Amino acid sequence: MSVQMAQVKIIAESVTDVQGATEKLFAAIDAAQPEGIRYASLLLADGETFVAVVQLDDGAENPIPGFPEFRELQEIVEASRAAPPGVQPLTVVGSYRMF
Repeated sequence: MSVQMAQVKIIAESVTDVQGATEKLFAAIDAAQPEGIRYASLLLADGETFVAVVQLDDGAENPIPGFPEFRELQEIVEASRAAPPGVQPLTVVGSYRMF
């Protein structure tokens, strides 16, 4: 299993746009029901920093980049970010029904 986290700070005026695009992406994911993946998007307490966490089962390929809604979200984020995004792998030390 692999787990990664992406984080990006968005300019305040675009937070609603990013939230809307994220909701569209999750509607598409829910409709497709891909196997071997867990994916979450979160908004930090500052109201401007989004965090995405993705977990892939061993041998699974990430289907999310193939969704048109993901590409739309990426375009909105790219035009709206207040700071460079960061992506990093995570090591699961413990988990209860999360990973």
